[in-house]
Amino acid sequence: MAYKAVLFDLDGTLLDTLADLADSMNRVLARAGFPVHPVDAYRYFVGDGLATLVKRVLPEDCCDDETQRRCLAEMQSEYGQHWAVKTGPYAGVVDMIDGLASRGLPMAVLSNKPHDWTVEMTDYYFPQRPFSIVFGQRPSVPKKPDPSGALEIAERLRFAPADILYLGDTNTDMQTATGAGMAAIGVLWGFRPAGELLSSGAQRLIGHPSEIFQVIDER
Repeated sequence: MAYKAVLFDLDGTLLDTLADLADSMNRVLARAGFPVHPVDAYRYFVGDGLATLVKRVLPEDCCDDETQRRCLAEMQSEYGQHWAVKTGPYAGVVDMIDGLASRGLPMAVLSNKPHDWTVEMTDYYFPQRPFSIVFGQRPSVPKKPDPSGALEIAERLRFAPADILYLGDTNTDMQTATGAGMAAIGVLWGFRPAGELLSSGAQRLIGHPSEIFQVIDER
């Protein structure tokens, strides 16, 4: 039986957001007098929400609760103003989405990015509004890798989790997909390497968005 829907992570899967996240966070750190980090280092800082990002980038001896709260508030403001400077869809993503839409496959997005930003960014970069459901991090729902958000999407789409492909680029995504009982597909164009994806439960890896159709057709 063919897959009936596709669920995407956002950062590192649909959108290359790394530079804008890194630049925004580094400006916050620099203003506070803390060391900044190379953009590439942010591949391992991001993926688990802004609060976790802030905790990861702060020096260990300056990671008290008050400093974290202050830097988080500044990052929310900074990134809120600069998320569209360098960010854009990965090569092949728009064609992939168009192809899935032409097949009539429902699509959804689940991100650990704050919900309002997740909705705003998907609307901005994908104005054709191809997604049936878009969820970011919501206070009422545990963030990934807890599978609650993914299972809520499956329920709303009225499909069994096993009939949904989950595409993501981090261990968090693969754990989410596995916990929800969805097909965990790791993408190699994102933030993390193949080894991490496989060790976290990826059932298959794809190196280009167009390869999703092979995965669908082979089921």
